[in-house]
Amino acid sequence: MTRTFDTSLPIDAVLDELSGALEAGNAAVLVAPPGAGKTTRVPLALLDAPWLKGKKIIMLEPRRIAARASAERMAKTLGERVGETVGYRVRFDSKISRNTRIEVVTEGIFSRQILDDPELKNIGAVLFDEFHERSLDADMGLALARDVQTGLREDLRILVMSATIDGARIAKLLGDAPVIASEGRAYPVETRYLGRKPDIQLERQMADAIATALRADPGSVLAFLPGAAEIRRTQSFLAERVQDASIEIVPLFGALDAGVQDRAIQPAPKGQRKVVLATSIAETSLTIEGVRIVVDSGVARVPRYEPDIGLTRLETVRASRAAVDQRRGRAGRTEPGICYRLWDEPQTASLPAYTQPEILSADLSTLVLDLAQWGVSDPAQLTFLDPPPAPALKEARGLLGELGALDGDGRITEEGHALRALALPPRLARMIVDSARFGYGEEAAEIAAILTERGLGGDSVDLDVRLDLFRRDRSQRAGSARQLAERWAGQVEGNTKAAAAPSPLAGKGRGGGSTSEVGALGTPIPDPSPQGGRGGDRRSPASDTLTTGTMLAFAFPDRVAKNRGNGSFVLANGRGASIEQSAALARAPYIAVAELTGTAANGRILLAAPIAQADIETRFADQIANTDEVSFDRASMSLRGRRKRVLHAITLSEAPFTLKPSEDTARVFADGLVAAGIDRLPWSKPLQQWRGRVMFLRASEGDAWPDLSDTALASARETWLMPALFDKISLKDFSAGDLSDAVMGLLPWDLRTRLDKEAPTHFEAPTGTVLAIDYEAEQGPTIAVRLQELFGLNTHPSVAKGKVPLVLELLSPAQRPVQVTRDLPGFWRGSYLDVRSDLRGRYPRHPWPEDPANALPTRRVKPRGT
Repeated sequence: MTRTFDTSLPIDAVLDELSGALEAGNAAVLVAPPGAGKTTRVPLALLDAPWLKGKKIIMLEPRRIAARASAERMAKTLGERVGETVGYRVRFDSKISRNTRIEVVTEGIFSRQILDDPELKNIGAVLFDEFHERSLDADMGLALARDVQTGLREDLRILVMSATIDGARIAKLLGDAPVIASEGRAYPVETRYLGRKPDIQLERQMADAIATALRADPGSVLAFLPGAAEIRRTQSFLAERVQDASIEIVPLFGALDAGVQDRAIQPAPKGQRKVVLATSIAETSLTIEGVRIVVDSGVARVPRYEPDIGLTRLETVRASRAAVDQRRGRAGRTEPGICYRLWDEPQTASLPAYTQPEILSADLSTLVLDLAQWGVSDPAQLTFLDPPPAPALKEARGLLGELGALDGDGRITEEGHALRALALPPRLARMIVDSARFGYGEEAAEIAAILTERGLGGDSVDLDVRLDLFRRDRSQRAGSARQLAERWAGQVEGNTKAAAAPSPLAGKGRGGGSTSEVGALGTPIPDPSPQGGRGGDRRSPASDTLTTGTMLAFAFPDRVAKNRGNGSFVLANGRGASIEQSAALARAPYIAVAELTGTAANGRILLAAPIAQADIETRFADQIANTDEVSFDRASMSLRGRRKRVLHAITLSEAPFTLKPSEDTARVFADGLVAAGIDRLPWSKPLQQWRGRVMFLRASEGDAWPDLSDTALASARETWLMPALFDKISLKDFSAGDLSDAVMGLLPWDLRTRLDKEAPTHFEAPTGTVLAIDYEAEQGPTIAVRLQELFGLNTHPSVAKGKVPLVLELLSPAQRPVQVTRDLPGFWRGSYLDVRSDLRGRYPRHPWPEDPANALPTRRVKPRGT
């Protein structure tokens, strides 16, 4: 029998079954709805289990506030204070004693624990609460715990708990573990759909919905919004609509101080009501006393990692059905409730079933480094519920290789051990390690604290401003962050090259670490000053002074950015981004960017610091390349040469240089001329006619004749144009003769004699007049000739071995067109009579015989008097 409790909870009905399952096996899955009591009752119920043998229970929570709140509630159930039998460990805070048997920890804390103690020596059970949230740390923690269980600790119990998970899928991952379901005791919740007006701001609609709910029903309100900015705006709109002094409006999101968060979840004083404006932080594990009304925006903010640009951006998406069900359940935790939804009822069915696991859309560099510490280079060696995506893994391995954290075989290096020891993303750990070598470890650690704790130092886009506010902030949260930063800096200063011991699981065929003396993405690293102490004496000479921007660039050298004017910047990785033009940073020549959002082509910079060009040149010297760039200037139709110093996509300096023609310049020149247009080349009339003759025969006889169209010539430019440009850099140096030689070279020798026979350049009229044939005419090969010069011609002239009749444009004595024909004999027999009748009176001195087919051709007029 499990221990009994003074008050009953729905979960109590399955505690014996759960205890029996963990007695008989080493894993189980518990599915229990919100309000069942699994979070605060299960660890206490298992505490006296014989198989535990006095060891600790570790319970993972996705959020700090949930870890603290659940530990407080369990301790209260035992009649104790937190830190005795039940304690917690979260970032910035812990309450643990020698007597603690249940530790509630955030998922990231557990990841560090198991990596530092792979045998989990004094731990008998690991409980994963609210596993449906599927954070990256939770997925990795479960994979590592299962690895320990199967390889070292068969006696270790693993229990996965949640209200909305695919229990069968997780049970299979745990070796077909039993699935135990609790029916729970959810009070009825009435759902009211309000719809959403796309033309009205979300925060205004939420404020209206909350005000309506307050007027319509008693009780406190829990409203779900995507982020802190939306919460603040909704709070402002709501203050205009709710004037009742007995109603308190409070925010609840991760960046708030622990004390502020704790006050938000406390019940409202008697006779008063509370409106809690929360992010998804309040979806699970928390019971806010007195809440019987939920107002759900239906959206959530989630991180999305883009491997191609190496950035994680926050994206506002529709919440999953599992999430909105959890939110709705908050209204029925302690009594019947009401849930208002800002969408239409049919839209619920189209919501995604579950929130996408973070492992499928996250930066995996920390995971890959942690697994390398574990001795695993391929995540497939572990049992992940969803395997990490290959593109993100490739990106992570590439970054860790550049940071010097992994060797060529994917094994952790000595430098990698030093970075991992800081419990920070690898880039930020790299920044602290490299800055410490110049005596700026603590300053870099403060930057890392601001970047990892949203809201510290305010929301200015200028990191220097945030640092100043952070250093002057006397709140508990800021003080804890400064202490943590000091510990990070102390770790680096005291043990920069310390390497962790290899995993005990290395005997299962996993590789150990190797050493490497690699700096930050090529950053030159001088010997650190031998002097100690803060305030300048532990730093290198003045030339080694580091600015905030320089330290930030140690972490993000690919995000050093150059000003393009009007607040627009181009980053070293080629991405474009901008800052509000009114911001001082918008005028900085160079900045280092810490955070940005938006698309790869048009991002918005959220946090940055200025960096001097001299610092870029000094600190990233081996990443700077000297390049000679040849470009085509369409205005002058010539080549221009510029010598540049570049940091990847950023040009630091440039100057013109004298070009020497070569194969490379010929290629650029040819590409530029083709882009400007084939018609811009110096075409002579003879060459145009020659080209037209070839194209005519191609159309008449087929592909034996080359294609000399603009498109074909452009595609084949390397064959005919480039060789003609090897000694030229300007179009004015390229004569019509040069072009003629180049283009005519495309016609094989065996076709050249046929060209003259089958597509002659001229036609000789019966009078002896030689007339040029226009092969480019729209209607086909054409000649224009005075009608009288064709008298006596009884066969129609043709080309292409007689296959194609010439188009005859017949002219009057005044050289004006009077008829176009492809059948001269037919013209003589037919419409000539009408032409004769019309023109004989106007041109009486010219012959107009009745039988032109048998008349003599002439270029002359009749003698006077005839």
